[in-house]
Amino acid sequence: MNKHLKHLYVVSVISVAAVISTSAYSQVSAPIVCADYKRGPTNIPGQKVGKKVTKALDAYNNDLIDEALDILYDIDTSDTFDKAFTDRFIGNLLATQTGNAKKSIEYLQRAVAPSKLNDSEQVGTIKLIADLSLQEEQYDIAIKYYQQWLSLTCKEDFDVYFRMANAYYQMQKYAEIIMPINKAIALADKPNKNAYALKMTSYYNRKMYKETIEVQEETVRIFPDEKAQWTQLGFFYMLVEDHKKALSTFEMAYNQGFLTKPAEIKALSQLYSMNDIPVKAAQILERHIKSGLVDKDERMLTSVASSYQQAKEFKEAADYYGQSALLASDPDLFKKQGMVYYALEQYSDAIVALQKALDGGSDKKGAIHLAMMQASFDKGDFRTAYKHVKEAKKDNSTARNARSWEPYIREKAKNRNIKL
Repeated sequence: MNKHLKHLYVVSVISVAAVISTSAYSQVSAPIVCADYKRGPTNIPGQKVGKKVTKALDAYNNDLIDEALDILYDIDTSDTFDKAFTDRFIGNLLATQTGNAKKSIEYLQRAVAPSKLNDSEQVGTIKLIADLSLQEEQYDIAIKYYQQWLSLTCKEDFDVYFRMANAYYQMQKYAEIIMPINKAIALADKPNKNAYALKMTSYYNRKMYKETIEVQEETVRIFPDEKAQWTQLGFFYMLVEDHKKALSTFEMAYNQGFLTKPAEIKALSQLYSMNDIPVKAAQILERHIKSGLVDKDERMLTSVASSYQQAKEFKEAADYYGQSALLASDPDLFKKQGMVYYALEQYSDAIVALQKALDGGSDKKGAIHLAMMQASFDKGDFRTAYKHVKEAKKDNSTARNARSWEPYIREKAKNRNIKL
């Protein structure tokens, strides 16, 4: 049971003992309602009802809840106050029993309906109905009684406004969250991150991303040591494609040690790429693949290779394409490795990698033969170059390019007295 509610139940039941005594009412009738509220006379139960209530209270004090309820159910009175008082006592007792919350709410609603209870009991019972209704997911009822409590007491209470906002959230009435949550934020003794989260959620679910980000920026300023606030802000910037702010946010989070999940490291790497810093994109992934945080799989290794290639760090790119190709048995990755070796002018390594692409069953045979032709030609191996150019001619996608190379290879071979 919610500790706050359990405390309310106990206080409510114990207060029953006080209302039996007129002298006690000088204490319980403190000004707890609006200044202009028209108070009625202080009431206590009639003698007949009072005796049964006392008997029920004795049973309650001896943990005999069912016996206490039976005594109260047996009360038959036409007096409006006595009836409201009895219904309130029954409702309070039912609230202490598991599974009786809905029944409790019904009795408590009957108790407050005629507005005959004394001020403290009326106010306390309205609050209890609201809290119980929230617990039982009867959100409309909860909001109704929280509003009644606010109207009756003229008080500004963080807990009440926060619970109202939560009830609206549970009903997916996102726009209605803003008024009570702003009140709650203003009333909080110290900043409450759950309140800011509700406000942010209200805007986010309505696709009001500018306002969402403003709330999240404020949250980061207030809770700078909360890692989740930083990463969430970074992802929001990514959502609106503000890649510079997203990168700045993720970098600051990373430097503080806040990026601890693979998805966060991948996001940082992606942002380096988007901001044309490919070498850092590669290095951040490489570092965390080696640490074990990011999985060493084909996709991540290829991403490292691609970033290094983009940064013209071809040696590292070739190495990672090779690792990725072996893991995935992907011939196209061997082709990419071959092309990077070609850029490094390591023609023999390029030919080996490209041959692996062919042997692996790549469907880009024409392009691979053309690349092997170029590598062989630049090596000065014109016979092998000529063999590959003839193969490239068989592929419609590369035939035209291959035909333009063929006479050039013949001429070079002839000039060096090489028979093709």
